[in-house]
Formats: sequence, C-alpha cells, structure tokens
Amino acid sequence: MKQQQHKRIIISGGGTGGHVFPAIAIADALLSELEDPRILFVGAIGKMEMEKVPQAGYEIIGLPMECFRRKLSLHNIRVVAKLLVSLRKSGKLIREFKPDAVVGVGGYASGPVLRKAAGMGIPTLLQEQNSFAGVTNRLLAKRARKICVAYEGMEKYFPVKKIILTGNPVRREIRDLGQAGDNSAARKAFGLDSRSKVLLVLGGSLGARTINEALKHGLDLILQQPDISLIWQCGKFYYDEAREFIASRSGERIILRDFISRMDLAYLVADVIIARAGAITISELCHAAKPAILVPSPNVAEDHQTKNAQHLVKRSAALYIPDNEARERMMKQAVQLLGNEDQKRELSENIANLALPDSAGIIAREIVSMLK
Repeated sequence: MKQQQHKRIIISGGGTGGHVFPAIAIADALLSELEDPRILFVGAIGKMEMEKVPQAGYEIIGLPMECFRRKLSLHNIRVVAKLLVSLRKSGKLIREFKPDAVVGVGGYASGPVLRKAAGMGIPTLLQEQNSFAGVTNRLLAKRARKICVAYEGMEKYFPVKKIILTGNPVRREIRDLGQAGDNSAARKAFGLDSRSKVLLVLGGSLGARTINEALKHGLDLILQQPDISLIWQCGKFYYDEAREFIASRSGERIILRDFISRMDLAYLVADVIIARAGAITISELCHAAKPAILVPSPNVAEDHQTKNAQHLVKRSAALYIPDNEARERMMKQAVQLLGNEDQKRELSENIANLALPDSAGIIAREIVSMLK
C-alpha cells in the first residue's frame, strides 16, 4: 500500500549507464511505494544522465563536475574549483528543495550532494554497484544511514550494521526477460535467421577498443561457421571504423550497431555474450541467464571490473579473459563455447542463480523506512 504523501527525494550521481539506469529504476520503484512523491535528480553537466533522465520522465539539475586525473595535472586545479562550486550549489539546492531523503548512486555528482545533505542532518542512502567500493562511497559511508550493496563481503569497506544486500537494480524489461518465452519476434527485429546461433558482442555505449580489435582480429573464425550470426555493438566512437571494416565481409550474418536501445531483445536472441564486466552489465547478464565471456576493462578505478568478473568465475557462472589476452583468445573462446551445449547450459544455470529479484523495490522500501 502506498504511504507518506508528497515526500521529496533527491537521487544523485551518474556519469555512465552503470549509475544512471539503476538510479532511474530506483525512482520508478519509489513511485510504487510513495503517494505522489517529488523526485529530483542531480547529475553532472555534459554526462549521459542529462539526456537519459528527462527521457525517463524525471527532472534533473546538473552540476559542473569533472573527475580527477590520476597523474599530477593542471587539469586537477580546475576540477577542485568546480568541486567547490558544486558543493556551494548543492547546499543551495538542498535548502530550496528541502528533501526528506537523499540517495547516492555513485558518479561525479554524488559526492557533493550527499556530503551537504548529511551535514544538514538529512537521511542519506548509498547504492554501491561493484564488488569493490568506490572512493566516493567509502568517504560518504560514515555519515550515511544505509548502504545497499550488490555483493557479499562488503563489510571490508562499510560499517556492517549499515549494509543491506539488495543486488543491483536493472531496467524493468531486462528484469522480466525470464517471462519472455519465444524469441521469434526478437529475431525478426534483428533480421536473424531462425536457425542460426547468435554471438552478441557488447562494448558499452561508448565502445571498448580491446573488444572491437579482438573481434576484428578473429572475425574470420565467425565467418567460417555458417550457422553463427553476430550482433556487434561497437560504440559510437568506433562505428564508422567498424562499418568500413565489415563492408566487404558481412553478408547478412553481421549486424553492426553503435548503440542498442532494446537490450532486452538483444539478450533474448543471444546464445553467447561477450562483454565488459561493469556491475550493471553483470546484473543484467544474471537476469538474462545467458552464457557470457567477460573481458574486464583495465582502465577503471581499483581494477574493480576484474573483481566483478572473478566473483562470477568462482561460481562457474561466466568465463573470463584478461584484457591483454583478448586479441588472441576472445573469438576462439566464443566459437568453442557456441558449440559446447553442456558448458552453455551450466553457465546459464549458474549465472541465473545469482540474479537478485526486485532490487529496485528493496532499495525503494529502505528509502521509505528512513522517512518514518
């Protein structure tokens, strides 16, 4: 039953789909738990949340945030200046909006907003997507009321009494994949032969250079298999280059996309998936229940994607290839896995067992409990 009318909630963070889509899922769940809430997003100017959040029907305000560079750089002086501006704007925003609770999902804007909110005595909740906690969330944890995590063992980073194991929120259409049944409509959407096996290769919205290069290096292995089709999501930065590469090779068995808006359909048709090991990608793979080969990005804080991948590998729920071995191994491993029905079945069953249902709903109810 809905309760507590007209509560005001700020959801802050973003920068990547791994932060933005869980934030939207949490907001959607709050609409089911509260009577006519006012939900305001706070993101970083120029980042994807400034586009995706309004598309989902929510209001968003942007802060002039940028990330620090790990090496000494004059750029970091500008970052500090923008951080100070963002802290001041966050305080003003909180005083004007008067939120009853503030939720941080990680990313650039999460830090200043939650820091100011906690300092004003407003209940705050953190959502940590990865198996290795980010620096921002570790700094904010001391003053947070609750910390929702996707993996066990997070007491290494956070006070154990505040931790709630919820899993990562995923988009509703991904969460409902298990009820989808027949994939013939999805195959038709991609123009796929009804008999072919499908390899889905994902590089994220911006693309992943290593995955793209490894695919090009081993593409002939796919073309030598007449019963395999390829859906290649290469990312917008690599689309023209990839299109030129396959121009004389594709026939009808290579479907190239810079971005796939209907990921539920792509997951539904896939027999094997190659992807990075971001936390939300892994959560979606668990719901999709498809055999996966993970190639973690080495260019992330604390190498957390490798830790995410290893969490699945230890449970025989996915295969793992280090980034520096992908060029030689990735496509060979994919072709081998596509032909091994027993291994595909084992991986699918084990990864499905790791899916945590209704993560967004659990987090929304924890937010509501802070309002009482």
